[in-house]
Amino acid sequence: MYYDLLQKIETELKNDDFITTVTEGNIFDIDMTKITLFPLAHVQVTNATFNENVISFNINIYCMDITDVSKDETTNLFRGNDNSHDILNTTLAVLNRFYEKIRRGDLYTEGYQVDGGPTCEPFEENFTNKLTGWNLQLSIKVPNTMTVCDV
Repeated sequence: MYYDLLQKIETELKNDDFITTVTEGNIFDIDMTKITLFPLAHVQVTNATFNENVISFNINIYCMDITDVSKDETTNLFRGNDNSHDILNTTLAVLNRFYEKIRRGDLYTEGYQVDGGPTCEPFEENFTNKLTGWNLQLSIKVPNTMTVCDV
């Protein structure tokens, strides 16, 4: 179940034209060196809950890109002198597209279903690079196929 869920999420994110790299695990393990190809989607499973016939996985999907800061003087105080608005617009669209595929696309008919409403939170982080993007937090239910029979 866990492997299948991660594979489905990875495949959907890799198929998005605006994502170059998909990673998984602890958010602090993201490779911030120059060899990582951005834009990046990073998947983090935070917990799993067993219910009667389903397992609910709480998942964070971070979608981000490197912020390019212009050396020109800031002339627009609202937009600033970087591309953070563009990154926020694009990464939110990627996460919205992923959510809609899980909510009503092929993943839904395969048994991967959203449980409740997701939330998205914007972020700007200064790791080695200045990264801008969104964190999608959602719960996905999958069928619990575990039996109680001894094997």
